[in-house]
Amino acid sequence: MTTFRGFATLNFFADDVAQAARWYADVFGVQPYFERPGPDGRPAYIEFRIGDLEAEFGIISSAYRPPVGGGPAGAIMHWAVDDLDGTVARLLGLGAVEYLPVQVRGDGFVTASVVDPFGNVLGVMTNVHYLEMLGRVGE
Repeated sequence: MTTFRGFATLNFFADDVAQAARWYADVFGVQPYFERPGPDGRPAYIEFRIGDLEAEFGIISSAYRPPVGGGPAGAIMHWAVDDLDGTVARLLGLGAVEYLPVQVRGDGFVTASVVDPFGNVLGVMTNVHYLEMLGRVGE
């Protein structure tokens, strides 16, 4: 039986990986810890470790993007945040565009998503289950 243990790496694509790395360094408040250059010497892949569990977030050159439709595509992975409204406002202030507005999904579950300046959908969420799980990690 296959056991899913949590996501290993979330990857976004960007035409200019260095520019995306600077934008996300501003968003996350940390610098990437890993960089791999492409054949032209420019960054082709960078990776951050983010949050309570040091989740891996990578940005890959669009040259390696698998073919998809004409707009944002794929699953929306929501990052747990403490201040959803403040986070959304900050992302919009940094140049992201609203994708899905703030929506209450149930008691303790509120989501929103934006499209980053590189065409990727970035979801954010307040989530009571995340906080419960985080409390158990230290036990």
